[in-house]
Amino acid sequence: MNAQEQTVRIYTGPAMIANGLKARLMEMDILPIVKDDHQSGITGGFALGVPNQVRLFIRQEELDRAKGVIDAYLEELGEKG
Repeated sequence: MNAQEQTVRIYTGPAMIANGLKARLMEMDILPIVKDDHQSGITGGFALGVPNQVRLFIRQEELDRAKGVIDAYLEELGEKG
């Protein structure tokens, strides 16, 4: 895996907040990867993960550009001290 293919987790929490963050990043042409272990488990026929908890990932190379938007969004929602 080269450096462009490496991802970094930027958020773990409620799906509703993650979807808002995803929308803001998409406005910057950054396409986050959403991982929902609970929903994946249900689809696969077994329960796994925490309901309504998702993880967002972006490519490592996009982190510097996205950091300001991520921090501002989470601070706006009171998710970051």
